[in-house]
Amino acid sequence: MAEFICRIGTPGGEIVTRTVEGLSEQELRQRLQAEGYRIFSVETSGMIAGVRVRSKGERSVKIKLNDFLLFNQQLAALIHAGLPVLQSIQLLQQRSPNPKLRMVLTDVEARIKSGSALSAALGAQGETFPKIYTASILAGERSGSLDDVLSRYVNYTKSIAALRRKLRKALTYPIILLCAAFILIGVLTTFVIPQFSSLYDNMEAELPAITIVVVNLSKAARANIYWLVPALAGSVMALVSWRRTENGRRWMDSLVLKLPIVGELIRQLTTTQLSRSLATLLAGGITLVEAFQIALSSITNRELLRATEPVLSKIREGKPFTESLAAGGWMPPLAVDMIGVGERSGSLKEMLEEVAGFYDAETETKLGQLTAFIEPAILITMGGIVVTILLAIYLPLLQMVSRANA
Repeated sequence: MAEFICRIGTPGGEIVTRTVEGLSEQELRQRLQAEGYRIFSVETSGMIAGVRVRSKGERSVKIKLNDFLLFNQQLAALIHAGLPVLQSIQLLQQRSPNPKLRMVLTDVEARIKSGSALSAALGAQGETFPKIYTASILAGERSGSLDDVLSRYVNYTKSIAALRRKLRKALTYPIILLCAAFILIGVLTTFVIPQFSSLYDNMEAELPAITIVVVNLSKAARANIYWLVPALAGSVMALVSWRRTENGRRWMDSLVLKLPIVGELIRQLTTTQLSRSLATLLAGGITLVEAFQIALSSITNRELLRATEPVLSKIREGKPFTESLAAGGWMPPLAVDMIGVGERSGSLKEMLEEVAGFYDAETETKLGQLTAFIEPAILITMGGIVVTILLAIYLPLLQMVSRANA
């Protein structure tokens, strides 16, 4: 039995708040209405069958991707073997090595015992489980092929994870180069240049213009380092905080789309994720309108999301999917044409998978081009700055030597 906090109107006209036990929220509402009460709100009290469960305002638990994949693989295997859903969840809850996942599964188990479906119990965990996942589970429950849906979702998650790994791998080396460049320039500016600067001051030599500029910049950096570093850190923190706001994120996402190579890469990544999400949901038996509404959550770029949201309204109005998708204005024309072929031939799901696979390969190629562009740019810029600093340091010495030999 679960406990619910109910705000109800009594037959006598009073409005009261009571804690009432029930098998489920739906059963409780029906029982109270049959007894003549008017129901204003029903919320869980946090206890089901003596077990504490999550409340609506409670922060979602984050689970590692590997643990999430392992859980789904095991759940699919247990259900395929003929075990009931509740027993499968109980077994996985007991055997899971992740304490966070065990806590979540305890809540899921309690909700299933109280009469909730697996999809509803998982959806009640907030953002712990993606909307695409809970929607796929719901489709599997409706069609009676929950194990197949779970297997398809595992493959979908592996594909998305592989794409993210490629992105991180491609950007790791350029980031290391950039950090090394900043460290090297910082050491030269803070420690090396001041040593030569004091040497030249003692010699009272006439310095070249480049040396004067570099030495003055070094002195200014050393003199103001105690407020420059906090100011730089504060600026970065302020930028990060602003980036988390809706306006800031939309502005930054819009700026990223305008960058050469990077903008096209973001569009291809989004095309891959949207197509794969739609294919997974349609394969589970969800309607196109519902699938597209859920798949919108896979679009992380706010500017592309803003351009795509009107597509949902056009689909609801009965317009062709391809025509509605083209109206978004950002998806590659080839992808729209491929989806159009699938829509007209009645093989939309299969063609969406083809689009995802095609642009997955295109994304890998574009990542290679981006890496090939970034690495030389960083090396050339770093080399230019270091050469300038070294030239500024040693040019006066070379001039002195040439004068002495003359």
